[in-house]
Amino acid sequence: MAEETSTRETILNLIAERGPVSAAQLAKVLYLTPAAVRRHIAALEEENLIEVHTPAGPTVAKRGRPARHYVATAQGRSELTNTYSDLANSALGFIRQQMGEEKVEEFANERITQLEDRYARVLQQAGSDPARRAHALVAALNEDGYAATLRSVGPRGFALQLCQGHCPVMEVAGQFPELCEAETRAFSRLLGVHVQRLATLASGDHVCTTHIPLLIPSSRRPERRETTEGNL
Repeated sequence: MAEETSTRETILNLIAERGPVSAAQLAKVLYLTPAAVRRHIAALEEENLIEVHTPAGPTVAKRGRPARHYVATAQGRSELTNTYSDLANSALGFIRQQMGEEKVEEFANERITQLEDRYARVLQQAGSDPARRAHALVAALNEDGYAATLRSVGPRGFALQLCQGHCPVMEVAGQFPELCEAETRAFSRLLGVHVQRLATLASGDHVCTTHIPLLIPSSRRPERRETTEGNL
């Protein structure tokens, strides 16, 4: 029973990290049979921890039955979220009420600066190339439990998409988007290009997605006070 629970938790983590992902893809990663993975998927669906992903926009019809791809639900992601959210929301709400919005933003910037300084030492070893720095950033984020992956965009790889399947402050960021905005600006500074936030877990998407352009280099790294475009 303990082994069954551990495997199920592993599958939930992989779906949160790599979703949308199919049972066959999960089976390859875990060296399990697709039938065994589908059994765990059925249990996770029944518990409302995962759901079938419906792609947005038009799709190309294919012969045969298309494979189902799964993503973690909000409830599933909450299984991976730290339990301090209520306290953090109360504390930031007090700061906003007593001191104003600018103090919440100041707190968000201070929090992310500590993280950024630590990551900067890691990315420095990757050199100045944005793609190599992005891979180093993904490794650093995964060390902190963000379930991050990197995907190439376009046939020429003109951009990358940094996806984060888990966010330890997701519940808090839903009420205080300043946390997401500060993180996006930090990614721009760390990578040396102007990134764009396309989706966030805090706004109800199944993964945080950050667009990283590669073929249009930035003339300089943005300063910490500069604002990076993002759709939150």
